[in-house]
Amino acid sequence: MITRMLGRVFWGRMFKSAKPRIIAVSEHGITRDRIGSCALRTCDALQEAGYSAFVVGGAVRDLILGRDPKDFDVATNATPEEVRGIFRRSRVIGRRFKIVHVLCGRDMVEVSTFRGPAVDASAGTSVEDEHGRLLRDNVWGDQAQDATRRDFTINALFYDPAREQVWDYHGGVADLKRKRLRMIGEPAQRYREDPVRMLRAVRFAASCGLEIDAATRKPIKAQATLLANVPAARLFDEMLKLLLSGHAAECVKRLRKEGLHHGMLPLLDVILEQPLGERFVMLALKNTDARVLAGKPISPAFLFAALTWHEVLAAWKKIEARGVPPVPALYEAMDQIITTQTEQLAIPRRFTSDMKDLWALQPRFEQRAGQRPFRLLEHPRFRAAYDFLLLRCESGELDMAIGDWWTRFQDADSETRESMLVTDHAGPAKKRRKRRRRKSGAAPAAD
Repeated sequence: MITRMLGRVFWGRMFKSAKPRIIAVSEHGITRDRIGSCALRTCDALQEAGYSAFVVGGAVRDLILGRDPKDFDVATNATPEEVRGIFRRSRVIGRRFKIVHVLCGRDMVEVSTFRGPAVDASAGTSVEDEHGRLLRDNVWGDQAQDATRRDFTINALFYDPAREQVWDYHGGVADLKRKRLRMIGEPAQRYREDPVRMLRAVRFAASCGLEIDAATRKPIKAQATLLANVPAARLFDEMLKLLLSGHAAECVKRLRKEGLHHGMLPLLDVILEQPLGERFVMLALKNTDARVLAGKPISPAFLFAALTWHEVLAAWKKIEARGVPPVPALYEAMDQIITTQTEQLAIPRRFTSDMKDLWALQPRFEQRAGQRPFRLLEHPRFRAAYDFLLLRCESGELDMAIGDWWTRFQDADSETRESMLVTDHAGPAKKRRKRRRRKSGAAPAAD
């Protein structure tokens, strides 16, 4: 009851009429030609139909920072049904809060209707659970309310492509210039509404090179436990965004700094306190960042396999200590760690299957005798497993000579490969004499 009363007071103060600072192109420097063609067409069509339409959020933030946005979102005062009526190639998606996907060839723009305060109009109360987390956020509103409902000032920016103006309700442009990340409203209350905002604060600060404002940072450590109330699937989506942001290494450092790393990937905080584990994890994150920034494809399964590999190693050693043979011990350890991770992060099965493949192939790289290396080369996961092996070598877990051997072996011709094979420690296999099969009914040979 107290939480709901505070919610009413909070939202009442938050959503008092606000006027934007309208910034001309001469100051912000964003011209129409910087906007994606599909977003331009969408805004133009909505405005021609008599509605307001703005490019909104992250795209505006990135443009002000001089970056090329990955995508463009549009916000409007038109309802989803009205948007759908304007664009032939569009579809309404969502249950609780509907949005529209407008298609332009292969491009797609997400169009959302301005949202208002998350308040149950019939009861006059905020729709929250016992922890203060919002359960419904599907109320239409006006542009000022939509800006206030957003989390950080740098994400509450609207760009009008027709007039080339930025509408700034909460000082987001000034915060970007000051390299500051600041919450809209009272931070503790906003984190209670949606604990994922704590992870988003870390991601935006790391990816945009910002410092988290003191008031915005202060409640984080005390409220970190609220993340336990977030659905696992949503937590996984946010972690994936963070790890694939192109700034994952910096994000993980900041997660640890803010006390948010524990529980996201169980025991990750322990790994990061061990020199070998930390080297391995940071190498994996830096390699991922380099691929993201270079526009190369990324495998989430590879990344999660790398982040949890030292947990698998630790569990593997413990199980072997019970007298379990190495291979069964490894598979038991893999199942144990996967179970722990999926309970917390809801990692999809399509990823966990690939993670197990990468782990299970690692012992086979140390088998370089006979036909084993040739069979490993033919495995469909060889290339990813080989990249994983190189990380292990670079971190100091394995002798670099093993990685160098496989680098040469896979590109060598048949004759060179044969010469590279390592003699099995058991010695050359003895040739078995073929026993002549006796014909049925034949008498045994005489002595």
